[in-house]
Amino acid sequence: MLRSVLMTAAMTGLFCSGFAVFIDWATDMLERNQVVLVSFASGFFGSLIAQLVMAKWRGGAS
Repeated sequence: MLRSVLMTAAMTGLFCSGFAVFIDWATDMLERNQVVLVSFASGFFGSLIAQLVMAKWRGGAS
């Protein structure tokens, strides 16, 4: 269980890092509410992708 939690957290962190680099490249400056929205989207989708990858890795078990 601990391994699964750490793998999901690591994948989420990697996704969020890549997403932040893309946002930095695509925009010059964002307003505070835009940063909050982008940060939420990054964390939400990063976690979702990590959970889907882990589910496939474990053989589809939830």
